[in-house]
Amino acid sequence: MSAKRLGFFTRLLDDAPAGERYRLAAEQIVHAERHGFDSAWVAQHHFHRDEGGLPSPLPFLAYVAARTSRIRLGTGIIILPMEDPVRTAEDTVVVDLLSGGRIEVGLGTGATPETFLAFGLDKDERTEIFARNLDRLLAAWKGDALGHDKNRLYPEAGTLADRVWHATFSVAGAERIGRAGAGLMLSRTQPRSRDKPNATLPEIQHPIVDAYLANLPAGVAPRIMASRSLFVADSRAEALKLAEIGLNRVLDRFVASGHVIPDRSLPALIRTLDTHVGAADDVVASLAADSVLPRVTDIVFQVHSVDPPHPAILRSIELTAAEVAPALGWRLPPRKAESQLSRQRADAAALQP
Repeated sequence: MSAKRLGFFTRLLDDAPAGERYRLAAEQIVHAERHGFDSAWVAQHHFHRDEGGLPSPLPFLAYVAARTSRIRLGTGIIILPMEDPVRTAEDTVVVDLLSGGRIEVGLGTGATPETFLAFGLDKDERTEIFARNLDRLLAAWKGDALGHDKNRLYPEAGTLADRVWHATFSVAGAERIGRAGAGLMLSRTQPRSRDKPNATLPEIQHPIVDAYLANLPAGVAPRIMASRSLFVADSRAEALKLAEIGLNRVLDRFVASGHVIPDRSLPALIRTLDTHVGAADDVVASLAADSVLPRVTDIVFQVHSVDPPHPAILRSIELTAAEVAPALGWRLPPRKAESQLSRQRADAAALQP
Protein backbone atom coordinates (compact mmCIF):
# COMPACT_ATOMS: atom_id res chain seq x y z
CA MET A 1 0.00 0.00 0.00
CA SER A 2 1.34 3.44 -0.91
CA ALA A 3 1.83 6.11 1.75
CA LYS A 4 -1.37 7.57 3.15
CA ARG A 5 -2.28 10.61 5.18
CA LEU A 6 -3.68 9.67 8.57
CA GLY A 7 -6.60 11.49 10.17
CA PHE A 8 -8.56 11.49 13.42
CA PHE A 9 -12.30 12.26 13.30
CA THR A 10 -14.68 13.11 16.11
CA ARG A 11 -18.40 13.75 16.37
CA LEU A 12 -17.78 15.08 19.92
CA LEU A 13 -19.88 12.43 21.65
CA ASP A 14 -18.03 12.00 24.93
CA ASP A 15 -20.43 11.27 27.79
CA ALA A 16 -20.19 14.74 29.34
CA PRO A 17 -21.82 18.21 29.21
CA ALA A 18 -21.18 20.21 26.05
CA GLY A 19 -18.31 22.32 27.37
CA GLU A 20 -16.51 19.26 28.67
CA ARG A 21 -17.11 17.48 25.35
CA TYR A 22 -15.33 20.32 23.60
CA ARG A 23 -12.41 20.24 26.03
CA LEU A 24 -12.02 16.47 25.69
CA ALA A 25 -12.23 16.56 21.90
CA ALA A 26 -9.60 19.29 21.77
CA GLU A 27 -7.35 17.20 24.01
CA GLN A 28 -7.84 14.21 21.69
CA ILE A 29 -6.83 16.29 18.66
CA VAL A 30 -3.75 17.63 20.47
CA HIS A 31 -2.90 14.03 21.35
CA ALA A 32 -3.32 12.99 17.71
CA GLU A 33 -0.94 15.74 16.61
CA ARG A 34 1.56 14.67 19.27
CA HIS A 35 1.51 11.17 17.80
CA GLY A 36 2.02 12.32 14.23
CA PHE A 37 -1.51 12.31 12.76
CA ASP A 38 -1.73 14.46 9.63
CA SER A 39 -5.28 15.77 10.09
CA ALA A 40 -8.19 16.06 12.50
CA TRP A 41 -11.84 16.40 11.48
CA VAL A 42 -15.00 17.42 13.31
CA ALA A 43 -18.63 16.86 12.36
CA GLN A 44 -21.45 19.39 12.46
CA HIS A 45 -24.80 18.38 13.93
CA HIS A 46 -27.72 20.52 15.02
CA PHE A 47 -29.99 19.83 18.02
CA HIS A 48 -29.48 16.08 18.52
CA ARG A 49 -26.88 15.60 21.29
CA ASP A 50 -26.64 11.83 20.79
CA GLU A 51 -25.80 12.12 17.09
CA GLY A 52 -23.20 14.85 17.36
CA GLY A 53 -22.24 17.50 19.86
CA LEU A 54 -21.09 20.41 17.71
CA PRO A 55 -23.40 22.80 15.80
CA SER A 56 -20.60 25.33 15.05
CA PRO A 57 -17.41 23.62 13.87
CA LEU A 58 -15.44 26.69 12.78
CA PRO A 59 -15.29 28.40 16.20
CA PHE A 60 -14.23 25.07 17.68
CA LEU A 61 -11.47 24.64 15.07
CA ALA A 62 -10.23 28.16 15.82
CA TYR A 63 -9.96 27.09 19.48
CA VAL A 64 -8.06 23.94 18.50
CA ALA A 65 -5.81 25.85 16.09
CA ALA A 66 -4.51 27.91 19.01
CA ARG A 67 -3.51 24.70 20.79
CA THR A 68 -1.83 22.94 17.85
CA SER A 69 0.86 23.83 15.35
CA ARG A 70 1.02 21.28 12.54
CA ILE A 71 -2.05 19.07 12.25
CA ARG A 72 -4.50 20.03 9.52
CA LEU A 73 -8.02 20.83 10.74
CA GLY A 74 -11.09 19.86 8.74
CA THR A 75 -14.87 20.00 8.77
CA GLY A 76 -16.52 16.69 8.13
CA ILE A 77 -18.92 18.18 7.23
CA ILE A 78 -20.41 21.67 7.18
CA ILE A 79 -24.09 21.20 6.26
CA LEU A 80 -24.04 23.86 3.56
CA PRO A 81 -27.79 24.14 2.83
CA MET A 82 -28.26 25.41 6.41
CA GLU A 83 -25.50 28.03 6.19
CA ASP A 84 -25.23 31.48 4.67
CA PRO A 85 -22.52 30.87 2.04
CA VAL A 86 -20.99 34.35 2.25
CA ARG A 87 -20.75 34.10 6.03
CA THR A 88 -19.22 30.64 5.64
CA ALA A 89 -16.69 32.07 3.20
CA GLU A 90 -15.71 34.76 5.72
CA ASP A 91 -15.51 32.40 8.69
CA THR A 92 -13.41 29.80 6.88
CA VAL A 93 -10.94 32.47 5.72
CA VAL A 94 -10.51 33.91 9.21
CA VAL A 95 -9.98 30.48 10.80
CA ASP A 96 -7.60 29.51 8.00
CA LEU A 97 -5.49 32.60 8.65
CA LEU A 98 -5.48 32.04 12.41
CA SER A 99 -4.41 28.41 11.90
CA GLY A 100 -1.58 29.23 9.50
CA GLY A 101 -3.36 27.83 6.45
CA ARG A 102 -4.29 24.47 7.99
CA ILE A 103 -8.04 24.37 7.26
CA GLU A 104 -9.68 21.70 5.07
CA VAL A 105 -13.33 22.38 4.19
CA GLY A 106 -15.61 19.34 3.97
CA LEU A 107 -19.13 20.09 2.77
CA GLY A 108 -22.34 18.09 2.47
CA THR A 109 -26.10 18.30 2.07
CA GLY A 110 -27.22 16.90 5.44
CA ALA A 111 -29.97 14.35 5.93
CA THR A 112 -31.98 14.70 9.16
CA PRO A 113 -35.52 15.81 8.11
CA GLU A 114 -36.51 17.61 11.32
CA THR A 115 -33.31 19.66 11.28
CA PHE A 116 -34.21 21.16 7.92
CA LEU A 117 -37.58 22.23 9.31
CA ALA A 118 -35.86 24.24 12.04
CA PHE A 119 -34.07 26.25 9.33
CA GLY A 120 -37.25 26.71 7.28
CA LEU A 121 -36.01 24.37 4.57
CA ASP A 122 -37.47 21.39 2.73
CA LYS A 123 -35.21 18.32 2.99
CA ASP A 124 -36.24 17.25 -0.51
CA GLU A 125 -34.73 20.46 -1.91
CA ARG A 126 -31.38 20.07 -0.15
CA THR A 127 -29.43 19.11 -3.28
CA GLU A 128 -30.57 22.21 -5.16
CA ILE A 129 -29.92 24.46 -2.14
CA PHE A 130 -26.48 22.91 -1.70
CA ALA A 131 -25.58 23.60 -5.33
CA ARG A 132 -26.74 27.23 -5.06
CA ASN A 133 -24.88 27.86 -1.83
CA LEU A 134 -21.74 26.14 -3.13
CA ASP A 135 -21.67 28.39 -6.21
CA ARG A 136 -21.95 31.46 -3.98
CA LEU A 137 -19.30 30.19 -1.55
CA LEU A 138 -16.84 29.53 -4.37
CA ALA A 139 -17.60 32.92 -5.95
CA ALA A 140 -16.88 34.62 -2.64
CA TRP A 141 -13.58 32.78 -2.23
CA LYS A 142 -12.69 33.63 -5.83
CA GLY A 143 -13.12 37.35 -5.11
CA ASP A 144 -16.20 37.93 -7.25
CA ALA A 145 -18.44 40.93 -6.51
CA LEU A 146 -21.17 40.05 -4.03
CA GLY A 147 -24.27 42.12 -4.75
CA HIS A 148 -22.23 45.25 -5.40
CA ASP A 149 -18.90 45.84 -7.06
CA LYS A 150 -17.42 47.07 -3.76
CA ASN A 151 -18.46 43.91 -1.91
CA ARG A 152 -15.58 41.51 -2.30
CA LEU A 153 -14.36 39.05 0.28
CA TYR A 154 -11.90 40.35 2.83
CA PRO A 155 -9.57 38.85 3.85
CA GLU A 156 -8.87 37.06 0.58
CA ALA A 157 -9.34 33.30 0.51
CA GLY A 158 -5.96 32.26 -0.84
CA THR A 159 -5.99 28.55 -1.75
CA LEU A 160 -9.09 27.54 0.24
CA ALA A 161 -10.97 26.57 -2.91
CA ASP A 162 -8.31 23.91 -3.52
CA ARG A 163 -9.02 22.36 -0.11
CA VAL A 164 -12.71 21.55 -0.54
CA TRP A 165 -14.08 18.06 0.09
CA HIS A 166 -17.60 16.76 -0.56
CA ALA A 167 -19.30 13.84 1.15
CA THR A 168 -21.56 11.45 -0.74
CA PHE A 169 -23.20 8.03 -0.45
CA SER A 170 -23.90 7.71 -4.18
CA VAL A 171 -22.35 7.22 -7.60
CA ALA A 172 -24.21 10.27 -8.91
CA GLY A 173 -22.75 12.36 -6.11
CA ALA A 174 -19.26 11.06 -6.87
CA GLU A 175 -19.65 12.05 -10.52
CA ARG A 176 -20.54 15.59 -9.47
CA ILE A 177 -17.64 15.77 -7.01
CA GLY A 178 -15.21 14.47 -9.62
CA ARG A 179 -16.32 17.04 -12.20
CA ALA A 180 -15.81 19.78 -9.60
CA GLY A 181 -12.26 18.58 -8.92
CA ALA A 182 -12.99 18.44 -5.18
CA GLY A 183 -11.93 15.80 -2.69
CA LEU A 184 -14.20 12.78 -2.18
CA MET A 185 -15.27 11.82 1.36
CA LEU A 186 -16.38 8.21 1.86
CA SER A 187 -18.48 7.25 4.87
CA ARG A 188 -17.47 4.84 7.64
CA THR A 189 -20.66 2.81 7.00
CA GLN A 190 -23.69 2.87 4.70
CA PRO A 191 -27.11 1.22 4.75
CA ARG A 192 -27.33 -1.74 2.38
CA SER A 193 -29.85 -1.67 -0.45
CA ARG A 194 -32.81 -4.04 -0.35
CA ASP A 195 -31.60 -5.90 -3.43
CA LYS A 196 -28.09 -6.37 -1.92
CA PRO A 197 -28.59 -6.65 1.84
CA ASN A 198 -25.29 -8.52 2.37
CA ALA A 199 -23.06 -6.23 0.30
CA THR A 200 -19.78 -5.29 1.94
CA LEU A 201 -18.78 -1.67 2.38
CA PRO A 202 -16.03 -2.00 -0.29
CA GLU A 203 -18.58 -3.42 -2.74
CA ILE A 204 -20.71 -0.31 -2.17
CA GLN A 205 -17.84 2.17 -2.30
CA HIS A 206 -15.74 0.89 -5.21
CA PRO A 207 -18.32 2.15 -7.78
CA ILE A 208 -18.32 5.52 -5.99
CA VAL A 209 -14.53 5.74 -6.29
CA ASP A 210 -14.71 4.62 -9.94
CA ALA A 211 -17.25 7.34 -10.76
CA TYR A 212 -15.19 10.00 -9.03
CA LEU A 213 -11.98 9.09 -10.84
CA ALA A 214 -13.73 8.81 -14.21
CA ASN A 215 -15.05 12.37 -13.92
CA LEU A 216 -11.98 14.06 -12.46
CA PRO A 217 -10.62 16.72 -14.86
CA ALA A 218 -7.30 15.97 -16.52
CA GLY A 219 -4.35 17.11 -14.47
CA VAL A 220 -6.28 17.26 -11.17
CA ALA A 221 -4.79 14.94 -8.56
CA PRO A 222 -7.37 12.73 -6.84
CA ARG A 223 -8.12 13.28 -3.16
CA ILE A 224 -10.07 10.38 -1.69
CA MET A 225 -10.75 10.10 2.01
CA ALA A 226 -12.05 6.90 3.60
CA SER A 227 -13.52 7.34 7.06
CA ARG A 228 -13.52 4.15 9.11
CA SER A 229 -14.80 3.18 12.55
CA LEU A 230 -11.83 1.93 14.53
CA PHE A 231 -11.14 1.29 18.18
CA VAL A 232 -7.85 -0.25 19.33
CA ALA A 233 -7.16 -1.39 22.90
CA ASP A 234 -4.28 -3.15 24.60
CA SER A 235 -6.26 -6.40 24.56
CA ARG A 236 -8.98 -7.86 22.38
CA ALA A 237 -11.09 -8.57 25.46
CA GLU A 238 -11.02 -4.93 26.56
CA ALA A 239 -11.89 -3.70 23.07
CA LEU A 240 -14.81 -6.11 22.67
CA LYS A 241 -16.19 -5.28 26.10
CA LEU A 242 -16.37 -1.57 25.26
CA ALA A 243 -17.61 -2.29 21.72
CA GLU A 244 -20.54 -4.32 23.03
CA ILE A 245 -21.61 -1.42 25.25
CA GLY A 246 -21.20 1.24 22.57
CA LEU A 247 -22.68 -0.57 19.57
CA ASN A 248 -25.77 -1.65 21.47
CA ARG A 249 -26.26 1.92 22.66
CA VAL A 250 -26.60 3.26 19.08
CA LEU A 251 -28.56 0.45 17.43
CA ASP A 252 -31.87 2.28 17.30
CA ARG A 253 -30.33 5.26 15.52
CA PHE A 254 -28.73 3.02 12.90
CA VAL A 255 -32.03 1.24 12.29
CA ALA A 256 -33.77 4.61 11.90
CA SER A 257 -31.16 5.64 9.30
CA GLY A 258 -31.89 2.58 7.16
CA HIS A 259 -29.61 -0.17 8.43
CA VAL A 260 -31.17 -3.62 8.61
CA ILE A 261 -29.86 -5.48 11.67
CA PRO A 262 -31.45 -8.95 11.94
CA ASP A 263 -28.67 -10.37 14.12
CA ARG A 264 -27.78 -8.41 17.26
CA SER A 265 -24.91 -10.58 18.45
CA LEU A 266 -21.66 -8.67 18.91
CA PRO A 267 -19.82 -10.25 15.94
CA ALA A 268 -22.81 -9.47 13.72
CA LEU A 269 -22.99 -5.87 14.94
CA ILE A 270 -19.28 -5.37 14.32
CA ARG A 271 -19.72 -6.72 10.79
CA THR A 272 -23.00 -4.94 9.98
CA LEU A 273 -21.84 -1.56 11.29
CA ASP A 274 -18.46 -1.84 9.56
CA THR A 275 -16.46 -1.55 12.78
CA HIS A 276 -12.77 -2.44 13.18
CA VAL A 277 -12.17 -3.30 16.81
CA GLY A 278 -9.70 -5.28 18.89
CA ALA A 279 -6.03 -5.30 19.76
CA ALA A 280 -3.67 -3.82 17.16
CA ASP A 281 -3.11 -7.12 15.32
CA ASP A 282 -6.88 -7.73 15.10
CA VAL A 283 -7.50 -4.31 13.63
CA VAL A 284 -4.62 -4.53 11.16
CA ALA A 285 -6.02 -7.83 9.85
CA SER A 286 -9.54 -6.41 9.66
CA LEU A 287 -8.46 -3.32 7.75
CA ALA A 288 -6.31 -5.39 5.39
CA ALA A 289 -9.52 -6.95 4.08
CA ASP A 290 -10.90 -3.51 3.13
CA SER A 291 -10.04 -3.29 -0.56
CA VAL A 292 -11.04 0.37 -0.82
CA LEU A 293 -8.17 1.53 1.39
CA PRO A 294 -5.39 0.97 -1.18
CA ARG A 295 -7.25 3.38 -3.49
CA VAL A 296 -7.51 6.32 -1.10
CA THR A 297 -5.14 9.15 -0.27
CA ASP A 298 -6.42 9.74 3.27
CA ILE A 299 -7.57 7.29 5.96
CA VAL A 300 -9.51 8.95 8.75
CA PHE A 301 -10.31 6.92 11.84
CA GLN A 302 -13.08 7.57 14.35
CA VAL A 303 -13.96 5.70 17.53
CA HIS A 304 -17.69 6.05 16.84
CA SER A 305 -19.87 4.08 17.29
CA VAL A 306 -17.95 2.32 20.05
CA ASP A 307 -17.58 5.68 21.84
CA PRO A 308 -15.31 4.45 24.63
CA PRO A 309 -14.30 6.62 27.60
CA HIS A 310 -11.84 9.45 27.00
CA PRO A 311 -8.73 7.66 28.35
CA ALA A 312 -9.45 4.71 26.05
CA ILE A 313 -9.74 7.09 23.08
CA LEU A 314 -6.32 8.54 23.87
CA ARG A 315 -4.86 5.03 24.08
CA SER A 316 -6.52 4.07 20.79
CA ILE A 317 -4.89 7.10 19.14
CA GLU A 318 -1.49 5.97 20.45
CA LEU A 319 -1.90 2.38 19.29
CA THR A 320 -3.25 3.46 15.91
CA ALA A 321 -0.20 5.64 15.25
CA ALA A 322 2.34 3.16 16.63
CA GLU A 323 1.03 -0.16 15.34
CA VAL A 324 -1.99 0.06 13.01
CA ALA A 325 -1.34 2.91 10.59
CA PRO A 326 2.26 1.92 9.73
CA ALA A 327 0.95 -1.48 8.61
CA LEU A 328 -1.34 0.38 6.17
CA GLY A 329 1.46 2.38 4.58
CA TRP A 330 1.44 5.48 6.80
CA ARG A 331 4.69 7.04 7.88
CA LEU A 332 5.38 9.60 10.60
CA PRO A 333 5.78 13.15 9.22
CA PRO A 334 9.53 13.85 8.85
CA ARG A 335 9.69 16.50 11.59
CA LYS A 336 7.84 14.24 14.00
CA ALA A 337 10.06 11.28 13.17
CA GLU A 338 13.17 13.44 13.64
CA SER A 339 11.96 14.71 17.02
CA GLN A 340 11.26 11.14 18.16
CA LEU A 341 14.74 10.06 17.02
CA SER A 342 16.25 13.01 18.89
CA ARG A 343 14.46 12.01 22.07
CA GLN A 344 15.65 8.42 21.67
CA ARG A 345 19.24 9.59 21.24
CA ALA A 346 18.97 11.88 24.27
CA ASP A 347 17.58 9.01 26.34
CA ALA A 348 20.41 6.75 25.20
CA ALA A 349 23.00 9.40 26.03
CA ALA A 350 21.52 9.88 29.48
CA LEU A 351 22.08 6.19 30.20
CA GLN A 352 25.79 6.36 29.37
CA PRO A 353 28.14 6.20 32.37
